[in-house]
Amino acid sequence: MGKYLKGVLVAMAVLCLFSGALFVTAPAYADSLEEAIQQGITDGKINKTAEPGFLGIPGAPKVNFVLGFFWAIWVGWIFSTVGAFGGIMAGVGHITIFGLGDYARGFGKGYPMNNLVTDSIRVSNQWLVGLSGLISSTNYYRMGRLVAPLGMCLAIGGVGGSWLIPDLTAGKISLKSYLGYFGIAVLALGFILLRETTKAGQAKRKKAKEAASAFEKQAKKGDEKQQGVKILEGSWTMMFIALGVVVVSALWANLADGAKWVAYLLALAGWGVTFFAGTIRFSFYGVEFSFKAYIPMLGGIFIAALASFLGVGGGFLYVPFLTSVAGLPMFLVAGTSGLVVLVGMIVSIFSYMVGKSVPVQWGFIGIELVGIFVGSMIGPRTSKYIPDIWLKRLFVLLAFYVGIRYITKGFLGYSIVPPF
Repeated sequence: MGKYLKGVLVAMAVLCLFSGALFVTAPAYADSLEEAIQQGITDGKINKTAEPGFLGIPGAPKVNFVLGFFWAIWVGWIFSTVGAFGGIMAGVGHITIFGLGDYARGFGKGYPMNNLVTDSIRVSNQWLVGLSGLISSTNYYRMGRLVAPLGMCLAIGGVGGSWLIPDLTAGKISLKSYLGYFGIAVLALGFILLRETTKAGQAKRKKAKEAASAFEKQAKKGDEKQQGVKILEGSWTMMFIALGVVVVSALWANLADGAKWVAYLLALAGWGVTFFAGTIRFSFYGVEFSFKAYIPMLGGIFIAALASFLGVGGGFLYVPFLTSVAGLPMFLVAGTSGLVVLVGMIVSIFSYMVGKSVPVQWGFIGIELVGIFVGSMIGPRTSKYIPDIWLKRLFVLLAFYVGIRYITKGFLGYSIVPPF
């Protein structure tokens, strides 16, 4: 029990340091919120005598802390189980269940209070997913179910691509009008992954099936750590340097004034270093896997670019990459995906809260983070009892959900499933 307690304490220490850095800039949040409220009052859109609600805004919806806690448990569990859909489920809660989406839209497109509440929802989602990524990846690492080098390489591409690609193509490429077609592609992806759960599909993924079967047998005996992920080859130094450089590039691009060329050079340098990390080899339950470090890095760039062009969260695309391209069993996917998402969330939260002074309701977020902690501690422990094939089918079900949402939003102008 002590080893798990140590991991939890490390995770919570990281969270406390991260939160402390953001609390230092709290006065800036208050100023931006007060300005938006005053403009709303002046324009007659906010009744200053109304009872304060979300963020202390007069007349805003009041969030239910108890419901928020239990919904956050679900968000933490689903993300830590399949490694995706945490942001979407967090958005369902904040936008639809708590009514914050309709409230923000009520001010009209482009209105300061609309933008502020929308950004606050986005950052709140990121806090939930970020903590879930931290807790779940820590747990999976201790369980021997995290392929850290693969997650780092994906993050190197994803973090750099998340700001550099949109910055270079701003005003030149926009695929938002093709959102419906992207939804069709997501549905097609769901069917492809569903096919992988059939006998014919399983026959083509012998390594993953062999490793998954060995893990499932050992999990029933209660000792699955001994034969967990073992890194056999790969340059940790190069990967850490590359990841650190691209994170600095993203923070520079979002927080620094001027000298944008420095951020460009840092991102390109980080990507370049990955080519020198060589081949990564690891074993899981006696089955050996290998990949060139630059392959997942390029995959991360592609996923980040596609997500930014379409204006959607692309985190759920990491799972198909890890299963279909990298060939991993689902038992290794959630922790690895969680590590990738964690790095991206840290950069994004800093960019919004420090760079743009976006406020959040700390009391509500605090309660939700407790729920996330609970759900993210449960997920890694229950997932080992779910067969690999059913973990993939759970992901397929959620992929159909996302596909339907994007199809209807793209072709009808609104989503028929939450968040609307």
